[in-house]
Amino acid sequence: MCSDNHLDPNQTLHVELATGTLKVRVRRAAFPLDQLCGFAARANPKRGFLFVSKVLGKHWPARPAAMEQIHRHLAQALAQTLMPSSGPWLFVAMAETATGLGQGVFEALLAQHPDAKALFLHSTRYRVPGCRALDFQEDHCHAPDQILYEPLDPEHQRRFATASELILIDDEISTGSTLCNLAAAYRARNPGLERVHFVSITNFSGEQRAAAFSDQLGLPVTLISALDAEIDFRPAPRLAEQPAPNAVGDNRRRLDQLAATGGRFGISQRWPLCALDVAALVDDLPLEAPLLVLGTGELMHPAFRIGRALELEGRNVRVQSTTRSPILCGADISQRLVFKDNYGEGIPNYLYNVDPNAYARIILCHETPSGSLMDVRAQLGARCVSYQTSPAGTCA
Repeated sequence: MCSDNHLDPNQTLHVELATGTLKVRVRRAAFPLDQLCGFAARANPKRGFLFVSKVLGKHWPARPAAMEQIHRHLAQALAQTLMPSSGPWLFVAMAETATGLGQGVFEALLAQHPDAKALFLHSTRYRVPGCRALDFQEDHCHAPDQILYEPLDPEHQRRFATASELILIDDEISTGSTLCNLAAAYRARNPGLERVHFVSITNFSGEQRAAAFSDQLGLPVTLISALDAEIDFRPAPRLAEQPAPNAVGDNRRRLDQLAATGGRFGISQRWPLCALDVAALVDDLPLEAPLLVLGTGELMHPAFRIGRALELEGRNVRVQSTTRSPILCGADISQRLVFKDNYGEGIPNYLYNVDPNAYARIILCHETPSGSLMDVRAQLGARCVSYQTSPAGTCA
């Protein structure tokens, strides 16, 4: 990738989708638009288009090095706006698409500021009885209800309650309404909050939106992104007639069904990774064998970390994740696989732009019990890595 803040300053694209016409005009870019994202149609009457990120590892198989470059770029830009002496920094990534991105940016910032009093969380759509949480809405989404849990660890609880700066991370920003909803919900919990930062790969909210967000929240808001552009979507007449697939399940999970070592319940250090365990996943394959490391749902970051470790050994690796997001085939979505929901909520799960036969091995990272993965394993022939490490019981 390039790294020039003046790339494509006046580039304009017209993208014809099954659901309508999307116009994109680039205003500022640190990386070329076509290296950051493509486009697709969503089976969702609330929003008929989707930005298909090529550096996120969600809807497109991404090289771990390209993902890490974005993490570092955003973390470096963010570091220039943070106040080191002002108090704890609270990082929150948006489920499900940006959970891995957010944790990657958080770890990249920790590498620059190893002594920072920082905490990472990501929002979720899974309720655990007895856990204290903030509720907020992602209005345009096929599954609008989101939850942000308060941490389990006492020191993490203190950082959560006293953070002076809130960093909200998503793959893209358009209206910014979801981030504002979460920032307002968090400020009600922590009136001492001083500043808010919206961080994204691509920002489509408009030139004056930082000031508008600041006025709306009553706090200084900064916008940090790798690319700024303006969008205009003209929906096709039939879009309103298409019902969105069901994406709301029973929404009740036990704590021992969800990994506690990641961001859902709070983490203040880099995700732990054992080099010997990683090597054992592929030690029977030649170095050039193509590999796919696959996350599941909100559990994205371990797939990136494993993929990057293997890539640093010289291996040919891509990283991706399954998703609940219903996307139509066409434009930059060439293939779609459908799986039974491993979280047991009866919601279809998808994997896009992946031909299982193109990989010598697929490594599947998961937090749900192994028996919940029979469908996805049968279709992919994947080797599993479990992160089902939560303590039994409830949060009460």
